[in-house]
Amino acid sequence: MNTQTNETKKWLAVVCVCAVGMCGCLTKRRPTARLISPIVFAHPVMPTVMEGELEPPPEEIFEPVSAPPPLAVSHSVPARPRVASQPASEPAHAENNEEPLIAPELTTEETEAAKAETLRNLDLAKKYLAQVSGRRLNAMQQDLVSKIRGFTQSAREALRESDWERAKNLSKKAVVLSEQLAASL
Repeated sequence: MNTQTNETKKWLAVVCVCAVGMCGCLTKRRPTARLISPIVFAHPVMPTVMEGELEPPPEEIFEPVSAPPPLAVSHSVPARPRVASQPASEPAHAENNEEPLIAPELTTEETEAAKAETLRNLDLAKKYLAQVSGRRLNAMQQDLVSKIRGFTQSAREALRESDWERAKNLSKKAVVLSEQLAASL
């Protein structure tokens, strides 16, 4: 058994020597600390000029510069017409504070047709709202009901103001929403 342990020790020693030899520990040198190498600054070499060889400085040449083109083209605007102001003795009318009403002029046939359609649409929306009045509604349906009521109220206000076209449009919106509400039930 002694011979086996000796051989194992020999093989182990050979393997260690090979490992150290392959690592290169014996052949490498330790790095030496280098001090900062001397820094060399490059200075430009200036030619030496004798006093007699100096050239006179070049003359400055100025050329007239034209004005740049305008960035925006100006158009002549006609003067505003002068409007005679009201005399100070007259009180201001209360009607001037109201918003102006802009409505298309309709013929009598168009006015009667718009009025009839508006009233028909308002009755139809009222009928749909009556169908829904006793039911339990979800949030979306309650929102539709409030919008329908708002459109019908606005349409009735437009009828009072004799704005037939606006009344017709508002009542049509109320009918469309009420049909959508009836379909969701």
